[in-house]
Amino acid sequence: MSSASPELFLALKRTESTFEEIPVIDIHDAHSKDPIARRKLADLIRDACINVGFFYIQSHGIPDEIIDNTVKGAKRYFALPESTKMELNIHKTPNFKGYTALLGENTDSTGLGDLHEGFDLGWESAPDDSSSSSESRKDGAMDGENVWPSDLPGFRETTLEYYHRVLNVGKSLFPLFALALDLPENFFNDKTTKPAAIMRLLHYPPQSPTSFETDPDGRQIGIGAHTDYECFTILWQDRAGGLQVQNTAGKWVDAVPIPGTLVVKYVLEPVPSHVYLILSPISFATASLGDQFARWTNDIFKSTLHRVINRSGVERYSIPLFFGTNYDVPLEPIPTCVTPGSPSKYEIMTAGQYVKSRLEATYAHSSAT
Repeated sequence: MSSASPELFLALKRTESTFEEIPVIDIHDAHSKDPIARRKLADLIRDACINVGFFYIQSHGIPDEIIDNTVKGAKRYFALPESTKMELNIHKTPNFKGYTALLGENTDSTGLGDLHEGFDLGWESAPDDSSSSSESRKDGAMDGENVWPSDLPGFRETTLEYYHRVLNVGKSLFPLFALALDLPENFFNDKTTKPAAIMRLLHYPPQSPTSFETDPDGRQIGIGAHTDYECFTILWQDRAGGLQVQNTAGKWVDAVPIPGTLVVKYVLEPVPSHVYLILSPISFATASLGDQFARWTNDIFKSTLHRVINRSGVERYSIPLFFGTNYDVPLEPIPTCVTPGSPSKYEIMTAGQYVKSRLEATYAHSSAT
């Protein structure tokens, strides 16, 4: 396999990368035995990663019933009294797991707090998986267990069932990302034996359509403009919409819910689903790239700025899973992404150290409350 230089990758970029829409990619051939089919799929992903940093995925294989059950569980959880939810306050854990109250995050450092509440969890063996080791994982800087509400029967089980389904989708994408970088398909195998995979259940109250009259700079929205911390994000979002991605011209492009897809953000509420899963009989999922991939690829793959503004007039729900490598993996540049003319741009640190530093910054303003 040839080894492409950063100059070659950049030469593959469109002349104007001011995208106006987000590509939809069918990942059915991710498991194809035909190397040419996998290569063609990887080329589509490479184009999306270099030019956009987001793409929708079709044929993700997650049954709508599992998505619907997870969303119903999220709605039940967020309907609990605030005092009950705060028993699992995320600041009580060393690894940022549990409940985040409304305005508890400030993703954009210039913002005034994010208008959503969330429930965060990390890797945990599936309840019905007898083959999993009973020993706790050791995740270094992000070490620690999940926390669960005690008075919500079935919540843990349905949430983890969806978690592991999306985790398998993420695992199937890593060989394609490797091919997209002209690396062997198994390049990431030893780096994802205990993958960092933080999933969030998110609830966004409706934001007034006239909110910009009192907040003209948009400093308090569903979630402020940001990039994600891990390698990539798989997102399910409901029909309320509200996700926006910024192109190179500074324009905010709507990542509208698309039936049968999830949204992938290069670094997955009831509606249709693209690597964004969305609530409805049809699911959407979206994928986006994150900062770890940007650091690994020396900025060849984009970690794209995005935000959420919920002016739909209804409650918005979404479920992102942030997929990263093992927390002890050093984020050093991939060989195909550096040359004497394109030296490494970032200080080397482990994936766990990077993620924890970003989470500490995000939650700093509410840590004393």
